[in-house]
Amino acid sequence: MTKIIAFQGEPGAYSHEACRQARPDHDVLPCRTFEDVIEAVRNRTADLGMLPVENSTYGRVADIHQLLPSSGLHIVDEAFVRVHINLLALPGTPLERITHAMSHTVLLGQCRDFLRAHGIHGITGADTAGSARAVAEKADPALAALASELAGEIYGLDVLARHIEDQSNNTTRFFVMSREADMSRRGSSGMMTSFVFRVRNIPAALYKAMGGFATNGVNMTKLESYMVGGSFTATQFFAEVEGHPEDESVQRALDELGYFTSSLSILGVYPADPRRH
Repeated sequence: MTKIIAFQGEPGAYSHEACRQARPDHDVLPCRTFEDVIEAVRNRTADLGMLPVENSTYGRVADIHQLLPSSGLHIVDEAFVRVHINLLALPGTPLERITHAMSHTVLLGQCRDFLRAHGIHGITGADTAGSARAVAEKADPALAALASELAGEIYGLDVLARHIEDQSNNTTRFFVMSREADMSRRGSSGMMTSFVFRVRNIPAALYKAMGGFATNGVNMTKLESYMVGGSFTATQFFAEVEGHPEDESVQRALDELGYFTSSLSILGVYPADPRRH
């Protein structure tokens, strides 16, 4: 039986593209919100979930860090997807005919140079693939969409211009989420461990908590803080390190971290994407 991977957005979204790249053998399940993706995996409607975590241009995706710890799911893989933005229009439409382009506000901001050079005005749409669908439905030859080539295929639009993003290295990182943790060593580019923790309310707690990673030679690739429950005093940290929890150095660092934390939870152990390096 074919397995299913859920993603947030319309068919043709960049999350859909991430699903096709990371799990080409899975059928896809579009969901309205990130919470719906998580619930689809939890209630077994889907086997896996694809969630965007951060973008190289715009930073972390809002809400994701809040949702992961309480999701009950585990990170089993990561996927780096190059965000290639394309100008899509009704079949047979010349570029000179386009006066307006619709997309998510983030993508409009990533194509300012191209839009300005061609005198095209941006229109904010709900999302990228939804904008492509809207262009197909409106059937206005002066209106185009900024979206993936996959969205163009799905909604029957022509690609008038490819890869028009201002930043040529624009990349989004995704997590593949599962109901079950996978602690096996896999992949050819090393392992990653993601976890969340809260430090005890003592002076220099964070400084002391981080000391074990330095003294044990563990490379911490990410450390981010965010408020919990709307309180300025309740701060949770999201961290990632290179290595597996069973590595002696990582194990010692996590043991030392435990002395200075009031809570510590490993969200996932997964192979590093080769495009990380």
